Amino acid sequence: MDAEAQDRFREFVEHRSSALLRTAVLLSGGDRHAAEDLLQNALIKAAGRWHRIDEPEPYVRQILYRQQIGRWRLKWPRRELTVAEPPERRGDGDASSAAELRLVIRGALARLTARQRAVLVLRYFEDLPEADVARIMGCSVGTVRSTTHRSLARLRALAPELAALDGHSRPARDYTPAEVRP
Repeated sequence: MDAEAQDRFREFVEHRSSALLRTAVLLSGGDRHAAEDLLQNALIKAAGRWHRIDEPEPYVRQILYRQQIGRWRLKWPRRELTVAEPPERRGDGDASSAAELRLVIRGALARLTARQRAVLVLRYFEDLPEADVARIMGCSVGTVRSTTHRSLARLRALAPELAALDGHSRPARDYTPAEVRP
């Protein structure tokens, strides 16, 4: 890599690494160390091809997604996050409720599979259309739709606080089906 390309690469890393790290943290289920490793490996791969890259940020993001998808395909056992007690419900007037919500989301994301996390990050954090997500993940649009549906359902089951926030919470039933007859 020549000096000019090195300068452009350093400038890119300096200006975009924090945004890329946020994406990597989400993809890795909240594990910051794994996210740093993921981003570092993606930047190393991009540095080797830097002179051929026209748009560096989408290129590096695609490396991130593909590396993370490749990790869940490995036959290594996945680590699971276990907790002794479920998280407490957040209070409405509590100043720390946003931080608590982030912890709940991070914990729930960590318990999803890497593929489920990748679909949710691409669809909702990166705001990509289903066709782009399918292209990046190397699957069909129908697979993206079904994985998104299952991932959101699992996320709501793992963190009921999220279902209450997005309006998908269902009121508890106080009756049996036999009581509803006309």
